[in-house]
Amino acid sequence: MQKRSAYFSYILLAIFVLAGVLYLARPLLIADHDEAAPVADAPAPSAIPESSAPATAPAATSSGITKEGVVAFLRGGQQLRKIDVEIAENDAERAKGLMFRPYLSDSVGMLFVFEYATPQSFWMKNTMISLDIIYVDSGKKIVSIQKNAKPYSEESLPSYGEAQYVVEVNGGYCDKYGVKVGDTIAF
Repeated sequence: MQKRSAYFSYILLAIFVLAGVLYLARPLLIADHDEAAPVADAPAPSAIPESSAPATAPAATSSGITKEGVVAFLRGGQQLRKIDVEIAENDAERAKGLMFRPYLSDSVGMLFVFEYATPQSFWMKNTMISLDIIYVDSGKKIVSIQKNAKPYSEESLPSYGEAQYVVEVNGGYCDKYGVKVGDTIAF
């Protein structure tokens, strides 16, 4: 009887260890389908599809982002890239932002929406990953970018101009995909 209990205990332990390993490795195992989309075949901004899920039940992505919309980065009317975004449009959502998230893929981000264009400033307190913080004016033109913001830093990262929108993406995204000040966004 004791042998059976010991075997059962080892089996349960192995199951819990395996589940823990899979939980931690999940972000690495799930491929992002949008990352390999070529720029030349990109649709016009007006053809960017909105979420097909109902507004009451947004779709969750592999990065833990709840897809509430799509942001396209544009230069001269041509789409550079597009990402699925979670939208932070109230004080509570804006205060939390991407805090406590251990992983973010290049195909997702967060869009912060403010009522008015004013100088903005973000910090990285409780943010586990490096981010590029893209400040956008009321005309949807990128006014500044804070690249590779240091995780957990309480340093103020200002917009250096008036911004009504802020897009947070994975650290290094802007350099990797050529997003620059003066480009525009569409959502």
